Parts: sequence; C-alpha cells; structure tokens
Amino acid sequence: MNRVYYRRILAVLIICALIVASFISGSVIADQPHMHSALDHLRAAREQLEQASPDKGGHRVKAINLVNEAIREVKAGIEAGRYY
Repeated sequence: MNRVYYRRILAVLIICALIVASFISGSVIADQPHMHSALDHLRAAREQLEQASPDKGGHRVKAINLVNEAIREVKAGIEAGRYY
C-alpha cells in the first residue's frame, strides 16, 4: 500500500478522535446541570444586590462578597466534578 492510503487513514483516525473528544467534553459540561444552574442563579443574585440601594448597614456589601465567594466555590466544584 502506498503513502497516500496511509495518510488518508491517519486523517480519518484524527478526525474521529476529535469528534469523540468533542462529544466527551460536551457531556462533561452537561453532566452538571444543577451546578451550572446554581451558578446562573448566583450571578443573578449578585446583579440584584448590586442594583439595590446601598444603605443597608454594610449587609448588602457583605452579601455581595459572600455571593462572589459562592460563585468561586461553585466554579471550583464544577472543575473538580470534571475529574470524578
């Protein structure tokens, strides 16, 4: 068999590997719908807190900081979930 044949086989194998990898990476993200939903809700909560009037005795600012911390933790959980 000639080189052209082997190159075509190699190209097909590489394309197949890329397709499989894209499906696997997509399913990893889709496997954590609750974590992604929580992240969306936390971002929405932060937006609402930022739009609220600032006169809350420091509690609004503290809540924003806690929501930011929660967002970081959820992101870390999503990342960790990719390996388990």
